[in-house]
Amino acid sequence: MSRTPRQIGEDVWKTRIEKVNAELITLTYGSVVAQLCKDFGNDYIQVNEQLDKMGYNIGIRLIEDFLARANTERCRSFKETAEVVSKVGFKVFLNITPNVSNWSADGQQFSLIFDENPLADFVELPDDGKAIQELWFSNILCGVLRGALEMVQLQVEVQFIKDVLRGHDTTEMKVTLIKILEDEMPVGDE
Repeated sequence: MSRTPRQIGEDVWKTRIEKVNAELITLTYGSVVAQLCKDFGNDYIQVNEQLDKMGYNIGIRLIEDFLARANTERCRSFKETAEVVSKVGFKVFLNITPNVSNWSADGQQFSLIFDENPLADFVELPDDGKAIQELWFSNILCGVLRGALEMVQLQVEVQFIKDVLRGHDTTEMKVTLIKILEDEMPVGDE
C-alpha cells in the first residue's frame, strides 16, 4: 500500500529531520529582509527580486536533500507535484502544510493557501506607505519553490498574490507551470 504525501511528510518530519528553533529562523530571516531593505534604500521591488534570487539558489540545492529524505516516487502529474510540495516539502522544511486550491481549468496553475507562515511571525512591515503595497516579505519561498521544481524538470512561475502582512485575510502563493523541461545532454557529451 502506498503512503499519502501527508503521511510521508509527517514521517520525515518526525524521524529524519534535525530540528532548529523556529524563532531563531524567523528572527534571522527578518534580519536578512531588514538588511536588504536598508541596502536597497527601501526599493521593495528590488528587495523582492533579491529574495527570489536567494530562494532560487537555496531551492536548486535543497531539492537534493528533500529527495534523499522524503524517498518519494516521481510525481506523475502537476497535481501530484502540488500535493507533494504542500504536504511533504513544506512539512519537512517548515513544519507547515499549506492547502492546495484554486486549480485552473487546464490544470497548469494552483494556489498554496497558508494558514500559518513561520517566516512572518513577529513581523511588522515598515510604516512608510510603500512596504504594504510593494514588499512580499516571504518572497524567498517563491524562489525556493521555483529553483527546486526546476531541478526536477518543471519550469514554473511562483508569486505571492495575498499576504496577511499586507492586510489580506490569508497568505496565498500562486504557482503556474510554464513548461516541462527536457533532459539535455551537456555540450560535448554523447
